[in-house]
Amino acid sequence: MAQIKKTKMIGNIERSHHAGKSHFPSIIQPKESISGDMTISEVVTHYPETMPVFMQHGMTCFGCPMALMETVAQGAEAHGMDAEDLVEALNKAIKKKKKIKVIK
Repeated sequence: MAQIKKTKMIGNIERSHHAGKSHFPSIIQPKESISGDMTISEVVTHYPETMPVFMQHGMTCFGCPMALMETVAQGAEAHGMDAEDLVEALNKAIKKKKKIKVIK
């Protein structure tokens, strides 16, 4: 396993240098699927194809300052929705886009 050479703070994000390569934490790198604990901003930033899903559920909050701190689950609850249903719809949107890429 590679040794950590040094750690540097960039804003509030720790950046580690392993064998000359930078590795950012998973909050910056997109995850394979969307979960309820991800912020709305994180989801929309990594998966812009989810914006219509949020809008179909009456959530246009991805443009508001709360989207930076509010998770998908919190947003769903605030809008009277089932968080699991919203997460499922968001994951369907990103899977649909992935299938389109494969067809090309």
